Amino acid sequence: MKKLGLIIRREYLSRVTKRSFILATLLTPLAIILFMVIVGLIFSYQGDDVQKVAIINEAQLDLKPADLNGNKNLQLEIVDQDLEQLRSKFEELDYNGILVIPVVKNIYAGSHTLYYYSEKNPTLSVETDLKRIVNKRLRDYKIAALDIEERQLKALDTKIDLDPEPITAEEDSGSKITSVVGAGIGGFMGFFMYMAVFIYGMMVMRSVMEEKTNRIVEVMISSVKPFELMMGKIIGVGAVGLTQLTVWALLIPILSFLANIFFGFDMSGAGPDPAAAMAEIDADAEEMQSMMIQMANEIQNIPWIRIIPLFLFYFLGGYFLYASLFAAIGSAMGDDYGESQALTIPITIPVILAFYIMFVTLENPNSSLAVFSSIFPLFSPIVMPARLAFDPPVWQTVLSVLVLAGSSVFFIWLSGRIYRVGILLYGKKVTLRELGRWIFSNQ
Repeated sequence: MKKLGLIIRREYLSRVTKRSFILATLLTPLAIILFMVIVGLIFSYQGDDVQKVAIINEAQLDLKPADLNGNKNLQLEIVDQDLEQLRSKFEELDYNGILVIPVVKNIYAGSHTLYYYSEKNPTLSVETDLKRIVNKRLRDYKIAALDIEERQLKALDTKIDLDPEPITAEEDSGSKITSVVGAGIGGFMGFFMYMAVFIYGMMVMRSVMEEKTNRIVEVMISSVKPFELMMGKIIGVGAVGLTQLTVWALLIPILSFLANIFFGFDMSGAGPDPAAAMAEIDADAEEMQSMMIQMANEIQNIPWIRIIPLFLFYFLGGYFLYASLFAAIGSAMGDDYGESQALTIPITIPVILAFYIMFVTLENPNSSLAVFSSIFPLFSPIVMPARLAFDPPVWQTVLSVLVLAGSSVFFIWLSGRIYRVGILLYGKKVTLRELGRWIFSNQ
């Protein structure tokens, strides 16, 4: 046990004290936030050129001042001249295009064609804005022509909600918000497990390969058992991963908050009418506030006392299971890393399959596939955390925990059998069949 502790300490300190680890740990959250800021700036950028468009309003639509001047990158002006006059002196005028809104001949028509005259085709944003503005005012025109009240039209648009109700008074099937919150929390936990298994499992494999290639392991193996060396490496790298994740969990929210303060985006110029947009927001504010309160209550009602310990168990169980397999594969790999990549395929396929099954599980957490995958040990570290927020039956959770615990011990033993042979084997390409022989070898 003392030697195991020394190996764990060596693996942990040799990594967390590296300059590359420190830089990666500190700069990765900064890079993520910087990426988000840049993407936000790109999507909020609307160009420096102001497009001026003359409108020939043959349909006599009631275009509002907010329609004409609501966008800082698009200026509209209604003109009284006809099309031929504007086209003849277009080069003299300070317009980028001419929009003709033809007379509405049939108010029952489902489409209406606009004509845009310009030296260049309009950009996608200009075309979208023009169609949106005309569509809104054409709708008002048809409402007035058909002598229909706006509230009558709104009465036709009915929002349908489905609220689950229990069969008996003792049962509680939750609400629609429960499913949304459960899917969000479950998806986050499942995705976290997927990334942790891949990133830190591969880190264990690369560590084993480096020591084998550099012949360092030959010196270490003379004073410590191969199994202790493998377990020390797995636990040490796992501790490094937890350290890195803890730092990221602290830095990312702080940097996100600072980014919102210093790089807050003013999207007021993106819409045609900020006042109208605020009116629409105010109309939905009460409903949005009610939904947020319900979501907050659902999050508080989630049994975190049960979920958090189970999530940590699945994290550790899944990590030890897959990290031991990656360590065994790393010990069997030779100098030709490309040829040895085929050995990792049987390990990566279950991880990828579990990731996709997780999305199906979020849709239907009690399906046969979800239940089986949450118990099957190669899938359960990713699938079961996605089900925890949906309160699966106790027997399924207990069975899943027992199967994963037993499977982790079994795969660690299995990987140890491979590791003790492969770590000292050089100059030979290893196949999966040969790995099977090592398991039953008494060497």
